[in-house]
Amino acid sequence: MHPLLAERLAWPFFEPRHADLVAAADAWCATHPVPHHDDAHTDDACRAWVRALGTGGWLRHCVPAAWGGARPEIESRALALLREVLAYHDGLTDFALAMQGLGSGAVALEGSDALRGAWLPRVASGDAIAAFALTEPDAGSDVGAMQASATRVGDHYELSGEKTWISNGGIADFYTVFARTDPASKGARGISAFLVPAGAPGLRIAERMDVIAPHPLARLAFERCAVPATHRLGAEGAGFKLAMRTLDIFRVTVAGAALGFARRALDEATGHAASRAMFGATLAQQPLAQATLGDMATEFDAAALLTARAAWLRDTTGARTTREAAMAKLAATESAQAIIDRAVQLFGARGVQRGAMVERLYREIRALRIYEGASEVQRLIIGRDTVAARTPQEGTR
Repeated sequence: MHPLLAERLAWPFFEPRHADLVAAADAWCATHPVPHHDDAHTDDACRAWVRALGTGGWLRHCVPAAWGGARPEIESRALALLREVLAYHDGLTDFALAMQGLGSGAVALEGSDALRGAWLPRVASGDAIAAFALTEPDAGSDVGAMQASATRVGDHYELSGEKTWISNGGIADFYTVFARTDPASKGARGISAFLVPAGAPGLRIAERMDVIAPHPLARLAFERCAVPATHRLGAEGAGFKLAMRTLDIFRVTVAGAALGFARRALDEATGHAASRAMFGATLAQQPLAQATLGDMATEFDAAALLTARAAWLRDTTGARTTREAAMAKLAATESAQAIIDRAVQLFGARGVQRGAMVERLYREIRALRIYEGASEVQRLIIGRDTVAARTPQEGTR
């Protein structure tokens, strides 16, 4: 096991089973080399990873035990550690696992037993690909600006509108879609959630989207898409709260993925510095390089501590951990970007060569500072909570 990871697993946030999980995941990755694929074949590669992760039993950590999962409830610590191991190995492998969890999370939380039974075992086995459809062209961080609508017509709803930047868009077997069921409502009120099968009449893939690191992404169009009322997830109008509950579970796992990218960059940079001849010694013997590596290691540990705390709090207390998860995601993604940038700098010209590991990491990390809540949104969440905690409540003065 990687020494940095073994050291952290001795922290009081983790249990012996977590070390066993990481060791098994490391061993699995060693026997599953990353296949070469160009951007045109990303869909096929992602489908292949979902199948492999399902066969390997790793997707069982994305759903509760009652529906084929590994534990009674979805556990943030296990998912964060798995994502770190997979991201260290390959960004698309991590993406495949993460989107299975995020895409099916709301179904696990509020789906009917019929929906859970129909879809969650298939998510766990890798037989069905899930997607989470919240963002719109004019409603990204500002979910309250959502325009997609869902109108009740007898025993079904008709969905109309667009969703964009949807991970697994175009390859998913079902989408968790959020739409406004109360047109008179403002902001986050009046939003409901639905499970929409990919083949639902009125749903089409409007555009496939290319990004800096190739992942399956698409813009979805809903044109009076008929969805049975039984496919609604939770109560009508409670969709925003359900989206936030889902993100509370999985946002801290984004920090886990960032740690995986950062740890790989630190390893690559340290190895390169130790072997690179420079000024009659090695790069690692140069004071400036040592200081740079020292900053990288310190920032990595700080982010790892925040991530472990957030995941542990959610798993062991059951309390809402929006603030702690926001801190972990912010610190881990921002520090990972800085660590990888320094790694590229230590490699010099070799670091920007297409196909170099640190060049690949540089492209992979960038999206993590945006999706599941951009860094600016995380700062707002933390700031508002900080102000609220220090503001005297009415009647307490």
